[in-house]
Amino acid sequence: MEISKQDFEDLRLLEEGLWCADVRFDREKMERILAPDFFEFGRSGGAYERANILGLEAHQIIAKLPLPDFKVRLLAPDIAQVTYISIVTYEHGEERARRSSIWSRTRDGWQLRFHQGTAIPNE
Repeated sequence: MEISKQDFEDLRLLEEGLWCADVRFDREKMERILAPDFFEFGRSGGAYERANILGLEAHQIIAKLPLPDFKVRLLAPDIAQVTYISIVTYEHGEERARRSSIWSRTRDGWQLRFHQGTAIPNE
């Protein structure tokens, strides 16, 4: 199975939007993006449900865009796995992580079902 150029671009824009404050902290947009059963294993090792993400307090996000090593593969006709590396700058320095997201296509477009971040140790 090969991902279409349109689906690749749609998923890239959705995933990159999650690293932009104007999307990430817009509850209405996030309610459309996150599936009702969404959950996440964060870079920190914590587990988060949809309500946790929707309840985040807005703050500045300084992430490298476009997302490095961005890839999409279809797991089934309407299920896609997105992988990439996140590079985020904080006061204490830069944090890198390997990221994986599972998206499912609905009548209304792609929805994020699962996300995981795994820290990449500083060298």
